[in-house]
Amino acid sequence: MTETASVRTGRHCVFARHAHVVFVTKFRHRVFGDRHLVRLEEIMRAVCTDFETDLVEFNGEGEHAHLLVNFPPKVALSKLVNSLKGMSSRRIRHEFPDLLRHYYRANKPWSASDFAGSLGDAPLTVLRQHIEQQQRPG
Repeated sequence: MTETASVRTGRHCVFARHAHVVFVTKFRHRVFGDRHLVRLEEIMRAVCTDFETDLVEFNGEGEHAHLLVNFPPKVALSKLVNSLKGMSSRRIRHEFPDLLRHYYRANKPWSASDFAGSLGDAPLTVLRQHIEQQQRPG
């Protein structure tokens, strides 16, 4: 696949499909610090690579994470979201056992709900700016 600005091409298609995805922590607990968010971004970039998607932007705060994803038509957004949540949950629980105190009742850091919205006519720069302006914990 090649990419020109935000338009990507595959073997038989040309597309510009972006989704804004937001995950919130279980019980909206302020779980994550900067080191957790850095690791979450690495994990989520790896998952996106496996799905042949592009994680355009990532940021978050103590109780949620924002992702801007550019994904091809062959990828079902629901499957991508489930893999992002599942893989990040497993890895975070394994790598940061000290976080267990925040989600001990549920044994998972993410809430069962999430938000995934297409950009429609919203300019990509506006959404990127919104994600960049998240108040990342120190």
